[in-house]
Order: sequence, then C-alpha cells, then structure tokens
Amino acid sequence: MNTLETDIEIGADGSLRLLSPLPAWLKPGRAHVLMTVEAVQGQTHPKRQKLTATPEMIARRAAALEEIRKLNPYRDITDPLAWQQEIREDRPLPGRD
Repeated sequence: MNTLETDIEIGADGSLRLLSPLPAWLKPGRAHVLMTVEAVQGQTHPKRQKLTATPEMIARRAAALEEIRKLNPYRDITDPLAWQQEIREDRPLPGRD
C-alpha cells in the first residue's frame, strides 16, 4: 500500500480531479482509495444552487420540440404495439395475448 497526498477539485457534477500529476508507481487500472476531507482554510462550502430554466432556455426547447414534430419521425408506424414489441424484442408471456 502506498500513500498519495494531494489536493483535489470537486466538480459541480460530483467528479473529482487531482491537482497534481500521478506518481510513476501508480499504474493505470482500478484502485481502492480512502479519502479524508479537511476544510480548506478560509474557504466556505457553498450550497448547490437549484437549477432553473430561463425563459430563453424554455423557448429554445420548445423550438426544438416543434422541429421534431415537423419531422414526424414516427409517421411510418401504423401499429404502435407491434412496433414496440419488435423494437424491444418482447417474448410472449404465459397467460397473456
């Protein structure tokens, strides 16, 4: 067992990034890591902000959905149930049609 001491950066998505290069003895692959978290002097831990969609974002999403509606990607499907079973490769279940 070896010890590696380094600072990390925690991303908003929960990812971790080492702030120093990896030592030569650390080979690619899987490793078990024990992490001890210490508060950084003078740094507060901000609360995660609640994500909210702006009116511009909502308008862009609505426009994208309208474009998809215009393309009508499902126009060739005449029997939705059969199409879904074919896509999912369903097998017949006992006692069901």
